[in-house]
Amino acid sequence: MATDDEDYVYDEASGEWVPTGNGAVASEEEEAVVVRDAVGNILADGDQVTLIKDLTVKGAGQTLKRGTLIKSIRLTGDAQEIDCRYDGIKGLVLRAEFVKKR
Repeated sequence: MATDDEDYVYDEASGEWVPTGNGAVASEEEEAVVVRDAVGNILADGDQVTLIKDLTVKGAGQTLKRGTLIKSIRLTGDAQEIDCRYDGIKGLVLRAEFVKKR
């Protein structure tokens, strides 16, 4: 009777038993979220984007017009949301489908 000395861990995301060495690699790949703008360009922290549509900002009583430049965005970990700053609006979160990389 042969015994296998390799340890296995149950991966809930895939529903499979994987060797312990492969579990760390899989979790690192899952953490890397790719955020794409309306055109399909990959966005990164610090990029500048422009709005492709007029957006009414809830709670601020203000409308951001199409073509507005947003500087220095930050990725939130969600594939469709980006965190950014704009004059007079604190905590502005935009959907990536409404911006285009500049």
